[in-house]
Amino acid sequence: MSPSLVMVLGDQLSANLASLRQAEKSSTVVVMAEVMGELTSVRHHKKKIAFVLSAMRHFAAELTVDGWRVDYVALADEGNTGSLAGEVQRAMARHGVARLTVVEPSEWRVKTDLAGVAGVDMLPDDRFLVAPSDFAHWFGDRRAPRMEHFYRLVRRKTGLLMTGDEPVGQRWNFDAENRKSAPSSLRALPPLAVSPDAITEEVLHLVEQRFGDNFGALRPFDYAVTRADALRAADLFMTHALPNFGDYQDLMLAREPYLYHSRLSAYLNFGLLGPMELCRRAEQEYADGRAPLHAVEGFIRQIIGWREFVRGVYWYGMPDYV
Repeated sequence: MSPSLVMVLGDQLSANLASLRQAEKSSTVVVMAEVMGELTSVRHHKKKIAFVLSAMRHFAAELTVDGWRVDYVALADEGNTGSLAGEVQRAMARHGVARLTVVEPSEWRVKTDLAGVAGVDMLPDDRFLVAPSDFAHWFGDRRAPRMEHFYRLVRRKTGLLMTGDEPVGQRWNFDAENRKSAPSSLRALPPLAVSPDAITEEVLHLVEQRFGDNFGALRPFDYAVTRADALRAADLFMTHALPNFGDYQDLMLAREPYLYHSRLSAYLNFGLLGPMELCRRAEQEYADGRAPLHAVEGFIRQIIGWREFVRGVYWYGMPDYV
């Protein structure tokens, strides 16, 4: 009997992905593909290319250990078509199936390409909190849509920092308290740095060979590329940086490249971390008295406010938004 095919894209590296949740391990093949078209669609920083490829390879290995059958196409593999649509068609032919399931891509161009392949079924990306259709309904009903109003809607929906229908602290937004200047003694603990393992070193060599003309310095490379290390990075931020995040959220200092910012966005955007797990953890830090309300509210606002709002605007305006 032919297997079911599920494609996992490079920014969907989550075991909780909708397509994996509904699949049976015993009868499913997970398809992943490194393609030149996605790595050259815009001129990416070398570190971003290395992060994506290393995180994909690590995730594929983790799926295999967890009992999934993974069909992984590496960038240098013979026959690689260089496009996601091409690799979908090759995978379907390889496994003798007429249909393949994928969670909706986060980019309009990729979604359009895959939607043009016969037999591709798309599932909503429920890693986000507000569906594009719900955002469009909210946005289209307002003369002057503002992130602040949208943010309050999502606060009520999630219950984050809420007491009943009212915000904790009787204020929705503590942005006015996120603008302190720096004392001369200010020194922040840097985010977690992870040493490259053998998989990452192989990727770094590949990027040096194939993308050497791209902008940015590739080394040192110290990003987390697994969920386990991303969780370590989140824990370090919550424990050591979140308490001061609110005070110095808008601050810039030449001597401090990160200050109290988390450097978690890549892990969030590529699926290694989830938005609600980060927000709930931050909320718990406030509840336990380890972080002040204005710091926790400011951090949560970036995720359920700005991140969700900008995504909504993107899909509402596409394709003309380009």
